[in-house]
Amino acid sequence: MDERGLHRLIGTIIAPERLEDDCAIIPCGDLLMVASTDMLHETTDFPAGMTDWQIGWMAVAVTLSDIASTGAAPGQVLLAVGLDRPERIAGIMVGARDCCTAFGAELVGGDLDSHRELTLVSTGLGLVAPEHLVRRRGARPGDIIAVTGPLGEAEAALIGYDHHRKELLEPQPRIREGQALGRAGVSAMMDISDGLAVSLYDLLAVNDCGFSVDTARLPLPAGVPESEGRELALYGGGDFELLFTAPPVLLPVPGVTAHVIGEVIPDPVVLADGRPLECRGYLHEWGG
Repeated sequence: MDERGLHRLIGTIIAPERLEDDCAIIPCGDLLMVASTDMLHETTDFPAGMTDWQIGWMAVAVTLSDIASTGAAPGQVLLAVGLDRPERIAGIMVGARDCCTAFGAELVGGDLDSHRELTLVSTGLGLVAPEHLVRRRGARPGDIIAVTGPLGEAEAALIGYDHHRKELLEPQPRIREGQALGRAGVSAMMDISDGLAVSLYDLLAVNDCGFSVDTARLPLPAGVPESEGRELALYGGGDFELLFTAPPVLLPVPGVTAHVIGEVIPDPVVLADGRPLECRGYLHEWGG
């Protein structure tokens, strides 16, 4: 069973609509608070060769990327560290703080204990006006499908294209772009950290419509052969771009680079070049 199967089980215990988005959405006066938490383990989430500073940066970046996908401005971040060796903590915390500073957040605390495997849990909070909140639900037939940048770069680095190491090890959450898209009124949005194909199926699960992409329009990782780059763009994980839908007249959005890759269609399917797209990407899985 994979994590999305377990999400369906959790949806029988708590309200399933709480599981539809990258963040929990909580009323906060005249605004909405968005909250996200992410757990990262050294053996499954931190590629070999990462510095402790990069590990701290990545732990914060994954959470800020979730906040970006709602159109919110980031506020506070908490970082819990299950620490295997005490000498690592300084580098991890400096990296986490630097990522917060770079994207307008503040590292305000967390937790620390001893753990056999280095494990980080980051929790981020953000604020957004109700009229600028963007959720995964909201796509409409006739909308365009777009992404904010090249896809497949992180996966390219994992398989040996070293000129993409920075994209893999120091991901850049699209905070500014997320806020601009939210203010512009895009209809649905999420981040693509698990891969484009899986993300399109995540949108399919909460919308009453389908998604058709043209693979010739995908922004591919530079310096990778086209056929290989297209495979990485569809199925590679670790990218921190935003995937969104919007009425065609909404583009261009000032300050946002947007690559239109397809359109929202009435039939509830995910297509690539007119054929069903395999649901494949980065998923946590359990045997049995």
